[in-house]
Amino acid sequence: MPPKPIAGQDPDVRTHSLTMPSRPLYLQSTHLDLVAMTLVHLEAEASGIKDLALLLGVSPPKDWPPGHYSSETMRFFHERLAAEGADSVGWYGWYAIRRRTALQAAALVGVASFIGPPDESGTVELGFSVLPSLRGQGHATEMADALVDYALAQPSVELVIAHASITNRPAISVLLHSGFQAVAPGQRPGTARFERSAQAILADSEAEDAAESSIEDDEE
Repeated sequence: MPPKPIAGQDPDVRTHSLTMPSRPLYLQSTHLDLVAMTLVHLEAEASGIKDLALLLGVSPPKDWPPGHYSSETMRFFHERLAAEGADSVGWYGWYAIRRRTALQAAALVGVASFIGPPDESGTVELGFSVLPSLRGQGHATEMADALVDYALAQPSVELVIAHASITNRPAISVLLHSGFQAVAPGQRPGTARFERSAQAILADSEAEDAAESSIEDDEE
């Protein structure tokens, strides 16, 4: 079944976009829709935030782009998607959209991304950035959780890593809440490397199963 469209998208544009990737174009978390960047999205964004917002079915945010999502990053994503083709969609950027409710309009809140497909060891690297006006509302944690779950559900992925400045407490908090552990200094001075592995998730699942089994035995 093809993924359902984001509310407000132009039907013609939506149909064209969905023919590109061989994997799902979007993910859903509790409050967010995450839309994988395609060449169509990035070319619209290069023309201006109004064109991208129209494509995504949201109002254009005044403070776009967020934090570390620079024009250089946009060009990198575009170059890699153009070179690697449709199968690489989902291994670069994702737009995070706060879902529309009865009390608030849909809004583009930030970007989460991988830096490319898994390497030979099955490792991918995660990054995320939220608009300053929308920080402190749990969006970054939802973005990180959704992309980590997506990555570790792929047979080719064994490990998700991330890097954060040791003084960036909000980013570190997001990573810890998303199940990462600080394992070593980062390659850049003043940063730390965080990891979350498929094996750790399996161990957590087995522990939960064992706990549930113990409870059932006690009830008997």
